[in-house]
Amino acid sequence: MKHLYRSRTNKVFAGICGGLGEYLAVDPVILRVIWLLIVIFTGLVPGLVAYLIAIFVIPVK
Repeated sequence: MKHLYRSRTNKVFAGICGGLGEYLAVDPVILRVIWLLIVIFTGLVPGLVAYLIAIFVIPVK
């Protein structure tokens, strides 16, 4: 069974997109671009708050 973890090796800031990429078998760069677009188009605050919550909720591998 697969579990979602923050990546220790494939990270830019906290490893959220790297871990999500490993979990979904998708290139993390694609997830980073999608995340950046979501943050830009929804305003900075909701995207940053969601990222900060993910940092504390998703454990490190």
